[in-house]
Amino acid sequence: MFNLPRFLMLTVLTLVSFQVHGVQLKIATLTPEGSGWMEAMRAGAKEIKERTEGRVIIKLYGGGTQGSDKTVLRLMRVGKLQGATFTGSGLIDRFPTIQLYSLPMVFKSLDEVDYVRERMDDTLMEEMRLVGLIGFGIAEGGFARMMSSSPVREPADLSGKKVWVPEGDTSSHDAMKAMGLSPVALPLTDVMIGLQTGLIDVVTNSAVGAIVLQWHTRVKYIMQLPLVYVIGFLVIEEKAFDRLTAGDREIVSEVMKRVYEEFDETNRKDDAEASRALIEQGLVEIEPYQEHIDDWRNAVMESNRALAEKGVVDLELFNRMMAYLAEYRAQKGDGSALADAGTAAAVDRSE
Repeated sequence: MFNLPRFLMLTVLTLVSFQVHGVQLKIATLTPEGSGWMEAMRAGAKEIKERTEGRVIIKLYGGGTQGSDKTVLRLMRVGKLQGATFTGSGLIDRFPTIQLYSLPMVFKSLDEVDYVRERMDDTLMEEMRLVGLIGFGIAEGGFARMMSSSPVREPADLSGKKVWVPEGDTSSHDAMKAMGLSPVALPLTDVMIGLQTGLIDVVTNSAVGAIVLQWHTRVKYIMQLPLVYVIGFLVIEEKAFDRLTAGDREIVSEVMKRVYEEFDETNRKDDAEASRALIEQGLVEIEPYQEHIDDWRNAVMESNRALAEKGVVDLELFNRMMAYLAEYRAQKGDGSALADAGTAAAVDRSE
């Protein structure tokens, strides 16, 4: 016979146990232990635990110990992890449009980046939620530039070279093909081994990323041309986030958004300092010939638009981004604005 008092007692005990032990959110990151980024993440996790009185415990797995981005996404899908940090290419399998800002050669300057992000960051976070992920903002990682063991000024310099692209990164792969190059896809965790063994000759990364991952020890030259705008972000599975009380969700959001706002602000300064450090440590800056820059940009932008038209990234958001860029360049008297406007849909001012 159903025993109501016993059922109620079991329910109460279950709820008490839930509150005592707290909800644990296991989060993976490639960020190395001991780095400033990891220290900031751990400080945020500590603050969350204290302010929720132990109801929310964030356990961080640093240094890529949980495997490649694909492996981490699989672990999130089966509930072994509840979240992770990614760069733009890392989340492509789950949310392809997140690579919008990181499409190759879209931005020419950080001023252009600021103009677009001010108008589109919130939209990307909203779109992310539609695939069951909660984001806490975007942190700038700087511009990724090509790094190699021999100087690169024109396409002929890359003949026969094995150029790394992130595993699963369709936009970078197609862009490299459009530039007439031979891309080699590897997960981020395997790049250092690839450089050491000769599996790859050319990599693309921000200055900070190259130093943190120690890639700079395996290359000699760095191209001045900004190729890809690098972003980073933290996501948590919505179903795991919804297990928290409304008050605790608010605390986690407040703390982690603040952490990523601080990352976004400090990373620009850090990247400038890291760029100087690379030169001081012996890397040689190479400036490609302007005529080849124009050819590369035209070919790559055609590839980017083709990806959007195929639905790899959201076409409406791609058009909106390109319209904002055309708008900004027109204000600054950049002649390329007319060409950009010709490939972009008008911005809906009502949004």
